[in-house]
Amino acid sequence: MTEPLIREICVKSILSKSNLPVGEYSVNPYVGCTHACQYCYASFMKRFTGHPEPWGTFIDVKYWKEIKNPEKYAGKELFIGSVTDPYNPQEEQYRRTRALLEQLKGSGAKITIATKSDLVLRDLDLIRAFPDALVSWSVNTLDEAFCRDMDRAASISRRLAAMKAFYHAGVRTTCFISPIFPGITEVKAIIQQVKQQCHFIWLENLNLRGGYKTVIMDYIQEKYPRLLPLYHEIYHQKNRSYWNALDADLKAFAAETGLDYAVNDDLSSLRDFNAPPLIVNYFYHEQIRKSAKIQK
Repeated sequence: MTEPLIREICVKSILSKSNLPVGEYSVNPYVGCTHACQYCYASFMKRFTGHPEPWGTFIDVKYWKEIKNPEKYAGKELFIGSVTDPYNPQEEQYRRTRALLEQLKGSGAKITIATKSDLVLRDLDLIRAFPDALVSWSVNTLDEAFCRDMDRAASISRRLAAMKAFYHAGVRTTCFISPIFPGITEVKAIIQQVKQQCHFIWLENLNLRGGYKTVIMDYIQEKYPRLLPLYHEIYHQKNRSYWNALDADLKAFAAETGLDYAVNDDLSSLRDFNAPPLIVNYFYHEQIRKSAKIQK
């Protein structure tokens, strides 16, 4: 595997206002991500970077002036890792995510961290210092071989072990089952595996767009040819039947297993720490955007 191109850059600010339903501010300590997920929705960011290299083969390390008056973010929701993994392998050396957390410590800011790494364990004590901290791991399979086909991030077993450690340390945790590959992702099996070590389970469908649509369709044709008609139906004919059926099936499954279930336009329980594990269905992205505007 070729070593990624690493560049250090200076930025005016590390926090950006956001319309995400889980954050008022979007925070990304890096540009690009060396986990190189085959389905990465953030690959559209490449056109803003000035990089000719393929997405996933470069990373820009951000440096910013120390945050002044971090107390002004008290009570604000900060989503760390919206278009990069804040705990990509380079974080071990450059420690920009840790620097961010150290600057915000004691500010009263509420942070949500999204990752596919267990490097986040390094910062467990620091993250615990934030009120209502929430850490999310993306897990879309229990099959390590499929995982290796899709990304260069930590193994599934390492992600689940990190999730369990945070859960038992009293930090709210999310298993983000994303993206769900039709006919491949074992959603119920993942839920059964994680329901005792997370507070939330977020569901997101595989949403093929941009340059990686061809990559994924070619992969399905090569590795899962029996599923090709289903993928054509969903991604070429724009048929939602599969997702509607999966939604109904998972809703019934949640009721059977004693879990709460909500759709993406009902975010009222998102921060309820004491409730049983809550499954939130985020299948329809346009409804998420609409819901976010309503919440604002």
